[in-house]
Amino acid sequence: MQNLGEQIAQRRKYFKLSQLDLAEMSGISPRTVSAIENGNTNPSLGTLSKILEILGLVITLQERVIYE
Repeated sequence: MQNLGEQIAQRRKYFKLSQLDLAEMSGISPRTVSAIENGNTNPSLGTLSKILEILGLVITLQERVIYE
């Protein structure tokens, strides 16, 4: 299973966008895009929303099964 940063990078590359392109389109710094993709930081919900909107992705919640 890919982590968040890997999924963002894969989708960005699918659209043939550079990290700089994504940064400019989302209004965040290229350094932040790189850090997110490399797993060095977790984006705020606002930042994540901007990125996902550009990449045509949505956030979903899924209930986790807990065994007692």
